[in-house]
Amino acid sequence: MERGNQTGAGNFILLRFSDDHDLQSLLFGLLPCMYLVTVLGNLLMILATISDSPLHTPIYFFLSNLSLADIGFTSTTIPKALRNIQTQSRVITFPGCISQIYFFVVFPCQNNLLLTVMAYDRFVAISHPLHYVVIMNPRLCLLMALGSWLISALGSLPESMTILRLSFCINREIPHFVYDLPEVLKIACYDTLINNEVVFSVAIILAVFPLTGILLSYSQIFSSILRISSDIGKYKAFSTCGSHLLLVSLFYGSGLGVYLSSAASPSSRMSLMASVMYTMVTPMLNPFIYSLRNRAVKVALARVLSNMVPLSESSFA
Repeated sequence: MERGNQTGAGNFILLRFSDDHDLQSLLFGLLPCMYLVTVLGNLLMILATISDSPLHTPIYFFLSNLSLADIGFTSTTIPKALRNIQTQSRVITFPGCISQIYFFVVFPCQNNLLLTVMAYDRFVAISHPLHYVVIMNPRLCLLMALGSWLISALGSLPESMTILRLSFCINREIPHFVYDLPEVLKIACYDTLINNEVVFSVAIILAVFPLTGILLSYSQIFSSILRISSDIGKYKAFSTCGSHLLLVSLFYGSGLGVYLSSAASPSSRMSLMASVMYTMVTPMLNPFIYSLRNRAVKVALARVLSNMVPLSESSFA
């Protein structure tokens, strides 16, 4: 393969969604609906959390931050995918590629950290209920949320910035529908050892450590639940963390599916579906998971929607 000494020059081309015309048509009709549902669902969750006093609790404060991260994550992927399908021009500049890689790393890292913080919140609520208000005070919650955003923003910089040291081959075709960092490194003509070491280090800090924290929190949660004598008490305790446990399973399960399917067969339809699940379906489902089984959220959402209806009617009056 011909080499080039073009570290910051040239464009990249996405290949995914370009082979199957029927699949393109289906996705072009489906993706806008998914994006609209994701943005509206997560915005409603944020508005409900802000406007309804019963939801002014730590878990819903963190959930509103998670909704904000999900909006950012889907906004990084779906609009670009739609543009590629519509225009059949799958080209992006080198700076644009780095920008998308950065945000494609930031928001999943933010999800990792927020899910870890939420797991700690559930641990305190179940294992130390009498001290919950004291431990999970507003100042600590704010620091944890700001800290997760700051760590994600700074921790994702090395992965995207080390791409600047690379030279790329003349063939800059990426078999994906987003500019995922591992796929970009595969087409580099320069030694990517340092880049791979950076990716590995960031993955340990921003993925493995948070997952370890979640597992440790739930080991303590399950231990506390088993010590509860009554079955009703066990059910109530477990139901308080059921929605969060479902979020964790969905996020890590879809993420694991992406990388396992990609390693097995990078160009397979299964890899495509796993990527769609991870980048689009999971952020769309998150607000529904916390609202469908929670009466307080349903009431808050009903209030938000009822307040929006008179405003829309008055605008047409």
